[in-house]
Amino acid sequence: MKISNIRHERGSSVYSTLRDMAISYEFKPGERLSESELALRLGVSRTPVREALTRLVADGFLLPASRGYMRRELDVKESLDLYEARVAVERECVRLAVERATDAQLDEALAYLEQSQRVASDTPIRQLVDLDEGFHLRIADMADNAELRRMLASLNERIRFIRWIDMESVGRASTQHEHLEILQALRARDAQASERLMAEHIGLRREQIVEAIARGLTRIYLPQEQVQATP
Repeated sequence: MKISNIRHERGSSVYSTLRDMAISYEFKPGERLSESELALRLGVSRTPVREALTRLVADGFLLPASRGYMRRELDVKESLDLYEARVAVERECVRLAVERATDAQLDEALAYLEQSQRVASDTPIRQLVDLDEGFHLRIADMADNAELRRMLASLNERIRFIRWIDMESVGRASTQHEHLEILQALRARDAQASERLMAEHIGLRREQIVEAIARGLTRIYLPQEQVQATP
């Protein structure tokens, strides 16, 4: 293997690790990050860490700060903006999917939904969110637009923490039923119903986001056992 390929793989691994830490708020809101400390923690040189942090700024997870970087705050307005963007992207995906989805893709999405319905109720929230994202990405695939799919994947990463928190209070049965309704509207090639159902399914109101952020901050700053003991 060429040295350049080795460096690329190492850099990708560092980026993935730091991105996952940012998504889960292992870096606390407003926390300043040091290249040298992170390099030592990960057992790598500072170069791939610096490159990864720069990418995470561009991805919307970090902000430049004096002598380093900091994790973006959990912000209500920013979260609302992200959800509004997600609604716009997914409505366009489902509109195009009405026109472009093949019967085979719709059958596969239904099989995926049926399989996810059989997942145990005590499955960790992170895995349930992964399954939910998988359903929505299948609709993006049906739209056959690589840029829309890329935008959706990026939005998913930036709102994933909020979705982890929100899903804890949302019944899975309701979510699965809404997924089925969306698929039925797609199979009927009903663009108006598909777009309406999608917007109703994924949109969060301001008060819901405020509540999710409040619970998220509690999760970040309090040990899990204290969270579970809080009435």
